[in-house]
Amino acid sequence: MTRVTQIVDCHELDARSAGIAAATEAVRRGECVVIPTDTVYGIGVDAFSPQAVSILLAAKGRNRTMPPPVLIGRQAVMDALADEVPEAARSLAEAFWPGALTLILQAQPSLAWDLGETRGTVALRMPADDLALELLNQTGPMAVSSANRTGLPAATEVAQAREMLGEAVSVYLDDGVRDTTSPSTIVDCTVEPPRVVRDGAISLAELRAVVPDVASDVAGDAAGDAVDEG
Repeated sequence: MTRVTQIVDCHELDARSAGIAAATEAVRRGECVVIPTDTVYGIGVDAFSPQAVSILLAAKGRNRTMPPPVLIGRQAVMDALADEVPEAARSLAEAFWPGALTLILQAQPSLAWDLGETRGTVALRMPADDLALELLNQTGPMAVSSANRTGLPAATEVAQAREMLGEAVSVYLDDGVRDTTSPSTIVDCTVEPPRVVRDGAISLAELRAVVPDVASDVAGDAAGDAVDEG
């Protein structure tokens, strides 16, 4: 059966509810959806479906060496997905979630998922976007990367995402233009002290105001690309 791609304008309350319901069903079927975040639009799938993650990577034109991060709807979910969360990570999450901060943590070894070549880690973020959080609390954790083909600019509106990703996506949730292309700041909390591996919307000074010994890895571009997202 041919799948029909839906583009749902989520500005009106009724349409928004219908769009979230359609996106939730698509995620449960193992399909890709495009959602707004507080930075750029993202393409997402069920984090616990290896097949869906493979479809996401193929849609973006990338391989398993660049695993997607995982977006969560509540801070408490961090403990279900990450193992032995350090206090520095908890402090940063408390200060900046929901928001443009991605934390790299050791993944729970018992989880039945395959995000790619993660080396036993997971990159977690709780976005400061009401629509995204509402969807995440329906679907559970989602593997989400920026809504673009690899090498092209991240989409700040649904039309851009649709042009790049086409029918690889089942449901596009349109919630208007996102006015920033600044990605989330990525902090590796698997090392001591925590280390910024990608500069983004939250500055090093802001991070150090919460955890003073956060370091900056100026050679960390490769690590940042490996968990590319908004």
